[in-house]
Amino acid sequence: MIRRVAALAGVVALPAALSRLLAGRAAERLLDAPRTAPGEAELGPALDALGGEVVRLRSRDGLRLTGRWLPAEAGDGGWSTDPHEAILLLHGWSGSVAPDVVEYGPFLRRTAGLLGLDFRGHGGSDDAPTTFGMHEVEDVAGGLSWLAERGIARVAILGTSMGGVTALAAIVVLGDGSPTGADVDPTAPAHDIAPPRPRIVAVVADSVAPELTVAVANRLRMPARRFVAARIFEAASRRVGGDIRAIEPIRIVGLVEGVPLLLIHGSADRTVPLRDGRRLAAAAGPNAEHWVVPNADHSAGHATNPTDYEARVTAFLRRAFVEARTGQPIIPPPVPDDAPAGGGQEGD
Repeated sequence: MIRRVAALAGVVALPAALSRLLAGRAAERLLDAPRTAPGEAELGPALDALGGEVVRLRSRDGLRLTGRWLPAEAGDGGWSTDPHEAILLLHGWSGSVAPDVVEYGPFLRRTAGLLGLDFRGHGGSDDAPTTFGMHEVEDVAGGLSWLAERGIARVAILGTSMGGVTALAAIVVLGDGSPTGADVDPTAPAHDIAPPRPRIVAVVADSVAPELTVAVANRLRMPARRFVAARIFEAASRRVGGDIRAIEPIRIVGLVEGVPLLLIHGSADRTVPLRDGRRLAAAAGPNAEHWVVPNADHSAGHATNPTDYEARVTAFLRRAFVEARTGQPIIPPPVPDDAPAGGGQEGD
């Protein structure tokens, strides 16, 4: 009888052991994102046409990072760029920031200078596991310090997918840099005082999932996808020595209420379905705008409708910069919910 029970226990345990093995292998792939995306090698001429410079900087925890700086160009519609303002561009899982610089840089730099940052383990930055914001906030801290050293006082962040997750996490972990949070010793020698950190005045988070498991589960083709995705993140967390999901968007987005937030989702997104995007927007509360781009797939809002995307994002960022300059909120004019650009909470 005991032998039969032991044999049965072995049969039951086998799927669990196999599940742990498969989850571990999947976790390794999740943490080891590809450094470059297909087609990046052909972006050289487009990057050269944009100009700017390749920059080297360090994350707050000491890793060497690469990025690209594009100085601001003359604005349009009466907009005057300010040398003390910049936009930090954060890419998604896999690949460098180069494709995003080519896609978003030409219109973003008409509002402010642009720093596109390669996360750790991506592009030309040092090797490190990809942790979906848990450690990448240290890269954001390094980017903000680099900007501060060049006299930048106000920064807006645009992040797609994992970049948007990291943007939200950075505000919660690092703070928004408001002057009230500064703690500088006025008696210290001038050369020992680090430059004040720029204030984060706005975030555009494009194609961000409320839970990290959503984006992974929807790329799996198997039963119990959410359960499997959760096991993968558990295995990944054990490998990096911390809970990767501790600062996922649904848990922290309500803490970002002091910073203007524009959430963007595509109505045809299969990685982060619109129903999940709406859950995140509901958790963000009335401080956040939520814009739905018709027929857009994951991180493809700009590619699907570049005219409306650029108008919407530009208006949002410029309004945030003006509010930060003057200290007075700028109320956008009311528009129909389905309007392609301007204010409003959500447009389908």
